Amino acid sequence: MKVAIIGLGLIGGSMALALREKQLASEIVGVDANDIHQQKALELGLVDKVMDIDSAISFADLIILSVPVDIANKLLPKLLLSLNNQVVMDVGSTKNAVCELASNTVNGKRFVATHPMWGTEFSGPAAAVKGAFTNKAVVICNKENSDADALEFVEKIYHNLGMHIIYMDAAAHDLHAAYISHISHITSFALANTVLEKEKEDEAIFALASGGFESTVRLAKSNAQMWVPIFMQNKENVLDVLNEHISQLRKFKSCLEKENFEYLAELIENANTINRILK
Repeated sequence: MKVAIIGLGLIGGSMALALREKQLASEIVGVDANDIHQQKALELGLVDKVMDIDSAISFADLIILSVPVDIANKLLPKLLLSLNNQVVMDVGSTKNAVCELASNTVNGKRFVATHPMWGTEFSGPAAAVKGAFTNKAVVICNKENSDADALEFVEKIYHNLGMHIIYMDAAAHDLHAAYISHISHITSFALANTVLEKEKEDEAIFALASGGFESTVRLAKSNAQMWVPIFMQNKENVLDVLNEHISQLRKFKSCLEKENFEYLAELIENANTINRILK
């Protein structure tokens, strides 16, 4: 199988490593608008060569779209219109817009919408991680809109990468992603900005930041070019979860203002019940 990966960042690079490790790809080519990323991907052996997008489409059996979601929406129609029965899959964090776009484009049934549920706060080819997808979940959305052979092709790839597949409607995916993933990033960005605003001494932050704080704000190092488009595309769901999150914060604030420590304990104990899910 010949693979073209468009976007040689964290997910695209990690996908290249996984495909090589499992010997699923005979040759991997990369496409990236950033010349530095192209060179780094070659140096790291993530791809065998870099190509322009038209050459990559003609070359590949499978095209993996691994760019920020706003760019994916711009590129997908071009990819689909240029296909000669190849398969295109994306790995983006929002699905509704891209699925709707594919359904209204020629060759849209050659597209399979996927979201591997894995990532880190780092970006670029050097951030690629070996074995990143093993034992992780991947969501496939609106599978009924893909050709049966294209869907089976992508399913086999993910099974061979050691992932377990979850099927979802694209709109449901975006709602759940807002609560499980997107709010975590907004909370981390906001907490980092709070600390940077209130604690003016860099050395104090560094010296006093324990493991708990560091893990909580880890996501604040995530790339704005990736996350702003995600928040834009999933705005309504993100606003919904933000309103609920703000409501919860107000409860904690009120407990402290009114010295209602009994209710404060109830809030914490209720939060503890998430342990039955996340063991």
